Amino acid sequence: MTTATPAPLVFSPYDYAVHEDPYPFYARLRNEAPVYRNAELDFWALSKYSDVREAFRDPEVFSSGRGVSLDPAAYGPHAYKTMSFLAMDDPRHARLRRLVSKGFTSRRVDALREGIEKISREYWDECLERSRDGESFDFVDDYAGKLPMDVISDLMGVPEADRAELRRLADLVMHREEGVQDVPQESMVAALDLITYYQGMVAERRRSRTEDLTSALIDAEIDGEKLDEDEILSFLFLMVVAGNETTTKLLANALFWGHEYPAQSRLVLTDPEMAPQWVEETLRFDTSSQMILRTTTTETTIRGVTIPADQKVLLLIGSANRDEDVFPGGDVFDLTRDTSASLSFGQGPHFCLGAHLARLEGRVALDMISTSITGYELLPGAERVHSSNVRGFAHLPMRVEVRDR
Repeated sequence: MTTATPAPLVFSPYDYAVHEDPYPFYARLRNEAPVYRNAELDFWALSKYSDVREAFRDPEVFSSGRGVSLDPAAYGPHAYKTMSFLAMDDPRHARLRRLVSKGFTSRRVDALREGIEKISREYWDECLERSRDGESFDFVDDYAGKLPMDVISDLMGVPEADRAELRRLADLVMHREEGVQDVPQESMVAALDLITYYQGMVAERRRSRTEDLTSALIDAEIDGEKLDEDEILSFLFLMVVAGNETTTKLLANALFWGHEYPAQSRLVLTDPEMAPQWVEETLRFDTSSQMILRTTTTETTIRGVTIPADQKVLLLIGSANRDEDVFPGGDVFDLTRDTSASLSFGQGPHFCLGAHLARLEGRVALDMISTSITGYELLPGAERVHSSNVRGFAHLPMRVEVRDR
């Protein structure tokens, strides 16, 4: 009797097989090569929880200054122009973050709750009406894709008439073609179109201020210092791409895994107060942002492996969140587990500024859903997005059982 030899371990964030299910790859990385080297694509990858966490906490060695994406077109000293302070190190990062925070405070975010509930109710009621008539709907197209885009647009001051087009452009910015190991041409064009749109919006706000984030960014000031044009535009770009896309994926991922683990979704459908746990376990189990890039500033040794200076290192957040050393039974979706150690929003100085808003949107949405239905069924036609770092669905057809009024 012979034992089959495992296939060579090859991990690429551009591989469509990884997009469909990265977790078997992550498990092998943690077990066989926790400090992994892909010579062909010229990157390293850290997959163990403790290594990812420590890299987040050590920006002096693991720098963000050349970008947070492996895509060659998005990597280099220009990376901040689209990724804002995500692609900066201190003190520049701290300065810009402080200024941006002036227009993105917890108070400003909490004030959005009523608006989030109104937007959520509007779109979800349309889905429920179709369900009462026996129809199905696409959870992404009809709800999850619209809610975060409208919330971000309300915050930024984007008119309703422009929102569908901005969402289309944001989707194009994130999409990656199979076999293409860089930003596709269509994504570059979409990014330029978004920047052009925001240039016009900023120019309009300079002429006439309104009560929105764009105006707040223009007026933000610390010790007499203000944001320049590029800094404002890059932050707005980051908001529509990161703030919109990741929350859309969070919501669809939650419904997908609730369907795959029906006993877990029933916990929420019978007790809607568990909606926050649905959000947090989804963030841990299948987080929207699977990985983020850093660049080593000096030689460093991890688990006996030396990584030279000036190397690209992927921090595999999705893998860290399933590490059995921290999350026993990590490959099981369990709403009752302690998720407080999750790395989905990062750690250290680059902890996600939008974490509070993402959680608020997720909790409002899943609470509204769980109080209005008694069950749901996913239908054929689910389609995943193809991105080098974002995981989720482009389409998720479903049918729901509407709760009696």
